[in-house]
Amino acid sequence: MAKIIHNDTVDVLLERVSIRAFKDEAIEPDVLNTIEQTAQNTASSQYLNDWSVIRIKNPAVKSEIARICNQDYIANAPVLYIFVLDQYRNSLIAQSEGVAADSDEFTLKNSYRFSQAQNDAVLALHAMETAAESFDLGTVILGSILGNIPELVKLLALPKYTYPVLGLALGKPDQHPDPKPRLPRDIQFFDDSYNAEPNRILDGIRKYDREVQAYYDTRGKDLSERAYSDMTTKKATSTAALEMGFEHARAQGFDLEK
Repeated sequence: MAKIIHNDTVDVLLERVSIRAFKDEAIEPDVLNTIEQTAQNTASSQYLNDWSVIRIKNPAVKSEIARICNQDYIANAPVLYIFVLDQYRNSLIAQSEGVAADSDEFTLKNSYRFSQAQNDAVLALHAMETAAESFDLGTVILGSILGNIPELVKLLALPKYTYPVLGLALGKPDQHPDPKPRLPRDIQFFDDSYNAEPNRILDGIRKYDREVQAYYDTRGKDLSERAYSDMTTKKATSTAALEMGFEHARAQGFDLEK
């Protein structure tokens, strides 16, 4: 059986956990500068650099974001970033070269470019997350910023052709949770083609359910859905977060039907 080969980088990635409690201590400017530089050095599809990051320094704005996310601990995070897919900057370049934003040849507002920029923003965030953890900082990725997109857009003064993607809070950790169990490797990694045999997948999920349930049980978590299947099924039947997605993107100038 193949073994895990450890080095500093691998250990940072293997030991990552979400941290939601931070010490009230500032992060050194040189550390933040280094972390931010790693994001800029991340791969960018077609070299479009189609993402931006807003660091939230104003405590009042941070508190508003915590309210939007319905997560009070965000207000106490020493450092908070909001990652944005950004075709506004590139649209200015195109328009300065004579491309009309309302013309058919202007494709920066279409679904492919939207998805491309979203992916690039996620890659940049992951680089910053990993770099931060290499400095023994705690991090948590915040999908909850999408809980009220119009309010966040207004709060951050996001221009047309931009859209919020994820948040990243970081600081010196004041908790040390254990990593959560992960899916069995053989139902997530395949050789040459996708193995879609349902019984094989569901057998692996049943085993995983037991591991996840034990993880929560041993931590005294009072959750109605302790098994992975329960949590996934609940999310699979919830449309609340999806119903407004196209509308919010359209309000920001994107046409996701193209």
